[in-house]
Amino acid sequence: MKILIAYDGSRYAEAALDDLTRAGLPTDVEAHILSVAEVWLPPTDSSDDTDSSDPYIQGIIDRRREQGEKLVDQNKGFADQAAERLRGNFPDWNIVPAATFGSPAWEVLAKADELQPDLIVTGSQGQSAVSRFILGSISQKVLAEARNSVRVARGKINIDPSPIRVIVGFDGTGGARSAVDAVLKRTWPEETEIKLVSVTNPVSPTTFGRLVPSVSSAVEEMNESEVSWINTQAQPILDEFKNAGIRCSLKIVAGSPKNVLVDEAEQWNADSIFVGANAYSSKFERFILGSVSAAVAARAQCSVEVVR
Repeated sequence: MKILIAYDGSRYAEAALDDLTRAGLPTDVEAHILSVAEVWLPPTDSSDDTDSSDPYIQGIIDRRREQGEKLVDQNKGFADQAAERLRGNFPDWNIVPAATFGSPAWEVLAKADELQPDLIVTGSQGQSAVSRFILGSISQKVLAEARNSVRVARGKINIDPSPIRVIVGFDGTGGARSAVDAVLKRTWPEETEIKLVSVTNPVSPTTFGRLVPSVSSAVEEMNESEVSWINTQAQPILDEFKNAGIRCSLKIVAGSPKNVLVDEAEQWNADSIFVGANAYSSKFERFILGSVSAAVAARAQCSVEVVR
C-alpha cells in the first residue's frame, strides 16, 4: 500500500500522524511525507532578465530567495520530524520524507498525480488556519480535487485503551461498496467494531392523507419496503465481515445523511467514518465530490476517509 501524507508541523498534522495507528493500515506500507513551504522562490538563473543588471532589484531577488530557502529547509525539518514519529509507530514502513515550495494544496495534488497513492492523508487544518473553524482550505481543496481516496485525519485522546470503532456510510450504491471494500482490505485488531449506518428518508402523508386509510397504508408500505431493501443489500456485506472475523452491525436511521453520520459517530465515539465519494448524492453532485461526503468530512469530530 502506498500513502501520501501532507504534513506542515501543526498540531493538526501531528494528530493526523497519531490517528494512523487506528486506521487499520498494514505493515507493508510505502509512506511519502510531503511538507510544503508556502513561498515563491525566484529562479536561480536570472541572467536573461533585463532587470538583473540592477543591483537594487537583484538584491531584492537574492533576499527573497534566501528567505524562501530558509522556509524550505524548515519544512525539510518538519518532514524528517514526521518520519521519525511515524517510524516509532510503524517500524516496518518504508518512509520517504520530502519538502518543496509553492501552493500546499496544488503541490500535494501534483505529488499525488506523480505517485498515484492508494490514500492521501491530511490534517483537518493547517498552520495558517485562523478562522477555519470547520475544515482548512487546503484540506478542502485536496478532498475535492484528488483522484485518490483522502483521509481527513483528526486524532482523539484515548485515556484508556478502547476497541477501534469505524462507521461506514451505506446506501447500497457503488460508492458505498467502495467504502466497504476499503475497510475490508485493512488490517484491524481483533476487537475492532464496524457499524454500517444507512439513512432513510421516510415519506409522510399529508394531513388529508392521514385520514384516508388507503393512503396511509400505502405510505407505510413504501417506507417499510425501503428498510427491507436496505436490509437485503446489507446482509451479504455483514456476512463478509463475519467471514473476515470482524464484528459488524447495521443501523438504519431516518433523517439527513449529513447529520446522521456525524451524530452517530459522536454518540458511538467512533474513530473514523468511511464514506464513498459520491454517497447519497444526486447525479449533478457527482462530477466532483458528493455533498454528503464533503459535509461529513467538514463537520465530523473524528477522522473521515472519503473513498474513490
